[in-house]
Amino acid sequence: MARKRRPFEVFSMSFLDCMSCGFGAVILLFMIINAQVKQTTEDDPSNLMAETRKLEIEILDGRKDLVLAKNTVEQLDTERDTAEGKIAQIIALIQKLQAELAQYDDDTLAKVERVEQLESDIESLQEEVKRLLAMAAEQQADGNKLREFQGDGDRQYLTGLRLRGRHTLILVDRSASMLDDTIVNIIRRRNMSLKDKLAAVKWRQVVASVDWLTTQFEPGSAFQIYMFNNEAVPVIKGTEGVWLKADDATQINEAIRVLRLTPPEKGTNMKAAYEIAAQLSPRPDNIILFVDGLPTMDGPTADRSTVSGQERFNLHFRAIRELPSGIPVNVFLYPMEGDYDAPILYWQLAFQTSGAMISVSRDWP
Repeated sequence: MARKRRPFEVFSMSFLDCMSCGFGAVILLFMIINAQVKQTTEDDPSNLMAETRKLEIEILDGRKDLVLAKNTVEQLDTERDTAEGKIAQIIALIQKLQAELAQYDDDTLAKVERVEQLESDIESLQEEVKRLLAMAAEQQADGNKLREFQGDGDRQYLTGLRLRGRHTLILVDRSASMLDDTIVNIIRRRNMSLKDKLAAVKWRQVVASVDWLTTQFEPGSAFQIYMFNNEAVPVIKGTEGVWLKADDATQINEAIRVLRLTPPEKGTNMKAAYEIAAQLSPRPDNIILFVDGLPTMDGPTADRSTVSGQERFNLHFRAIRELPSGIPVNVFLYPMEGDYDAPILYWQLAFQTSGAMISVSRDWP
């Protein structure tokens, strides 16, 4: 039996045609891409360079800002460390002040008790005060004055002060506290020039008070003026232990002149001042004390820069032990901020020695 022949199919597209079409498509794709690359290449590159420079400038500015920021951070770190150190100092100072305040509270209680004890004595002295006020007429009398004091107003209103002694010792406090009434101004003036110290209102008032007092000396009497701070020296050099004649106006004028040219400075050594009364021969029969507060030391030098209220209280009582007995002590007390014990203790000293205490007003003499 004869085999059937497979039918013959005719396909018109040959393999070569397929290859040609594929190759043509590749060529067409290459031409399209090449045209785009050529167009991009032919664009003006100046715009891109400008953008590049702009970015470089921004990067440079950013680096500068970064360096400044680092320096600022370092400076802030330094300031923070300094501030932390100051804070630690302030905290330590606050703790110290709190401890001092606690001590002051204890001192205040003791002061209140002393004031209560003195109130009973004050009541018993009312009659004595009336008697002293009655003596104002005697003090207003001009008397036989050896010198004249020029000023405004009536200078004879002091009561209870007697200058009838034959030997009068005047003690003038020239410590730094005589520069002003407040602690802040005292510290400020202490660092000023000599001219500014001598121009201090309080010190000029003290010198004027001494000047007024010398006009009240009786003829034929004797006097001596000592000024003291950490040590006591005569106002007129070379007159240690010597009584001066009140009739000699030249010596009095020289003493006042020296006082005006002597600036207040250093601490207050009341012990050295009181020792003068025991060293003079004959001993004074009247002591006039110009002072504004309690002592701060009992020797030429002090171990510490600050003195508490209780320590000044103790220094006062140790100092008055040097006073010879039987001599009236008359106190001219000038205002001083914060020294609350001074008026009470100096009034007590004047009363116990049969003297007088005068609280000096700001416009006297």
